[in-house]
Amino acid sequence: MRRVLILGSTGSIGTQALDVIRANPERFEIVGLSAGSKRAEMEAQAVEFGVENTALGAVEAEQLVRDVKCDVVLNGITGSVGLGPTLAALETGRTLALANKESLIVGGDLVTALAAPGQIVPVDSEHSAIAQALRSGTHDEVRRLVLTASGGPFRGRSRDQLAGVTPAEALAHPTWDMGRVVTTNSSTLVNKGLEVIEAHLLFGIDYDRIDVVVHPQSIVHSMVEFVDGSTIAQASPPDMRLPISLGLDWPHRVAGVGAPIDWTVPGSWTFEPLDERAFPAVALAKRVGRAGRTYPAVFNAANEQAVDAFHEGRLTYLGILDTVERIVDEHEPPAALSRESLAEAEAWARDAADRAIAAS
Repeated sequence: MRRVLILGSTGSIGTQALDVIRANPERFEIVGLSAGSKRAEMEAQAVEFGVENTALGAVEAEQLVRDVKCDVVLNGITGSVGLGPTLAALETGRTLALANKESLIVGGDLVTALAAPGQIVPVDSEHSAIAQALRSGTHDEVRRLVLTASGGPFRGRSRDQLAGVTPAEALAHPTWDMGRVVTTNSSTLVNKGLEVIEAHLLFGIDYDRIDVVVHPQSIVHSMVEFVDGSTIAQASPPDMRLPISLGLDWPHRVAGVGAPIDWTVPGSWTFEPLDERAFPAVALAKRVGRAGRTYPAVFNAANEQAVDAFHEGRLTYLGILDTVERIVDEHEPPAALSRESLAEAEAWARDAADRAIAAS
């Protein structure tokens, strides 16, 4: 029986994790829940699963991680506020099922220095796919990682054709049902850029050997190419309950958690190169990742401000990445990396982005 603490229980990842646990009560026990703001919904979940330990907000979630006895912490919080709970899970020796990519990306060396080998289990579908594929060879046998991207709602559009995109159009993702920030990030491919940084930090592969390819069917979730020319791909219908279940009980698989591909039905999968002129987020993210230190925190914070401004009608769609790049270029990192310097860099980036947006 795995004792599970779910952070972000009312969000997309959290509710799907509850689906997995609800269907497998003999395998998992929920010992704690946290939510960002939806107290009533979290309390209803706590009643259903008989959970006494709950928290509201990221600071309280971090304390909950330190106080509650559990085997695995599922961090499904959205945004860099998830850094504290991520660090707490690693410091206490718990397995960290990580869906909160921002905490790893923003925390960088702070997070990786705390993590024991195998302590972080990725929940993002792409990184879960890579983790599964990597079991086919050793680290030294890996030639490159290939992350797949659906291409979002604007696949095939030129940069000029993106100029008049509306918030409603940006939220019309063809595959996944996610929150406002993540869905918008998927349309700009900022989300994929963040995943490239995440892949580097999780698997220790240089940025030169991490590629992104557009795969609109979202069946192949990512691939690992080995030095002998073999490529191992993980394929399944898009359903986050599969990587969530692996995160909860890695490396064991939970029977029946997802539907397999129906190989008797005709179908085809396509792969396309990424148009980096129309979608420059991946190239910018690689530059940010190579720079390290507080640059990823600045990249993420400036993007969050720009996304909010876009949805509030204060910034154009193309202005999102233009603003982020401008703030990254203006940033002067501190000499040392710490939680305090990260917080200061994020605050500076948000203020600088707001000023740039107001002046645009």
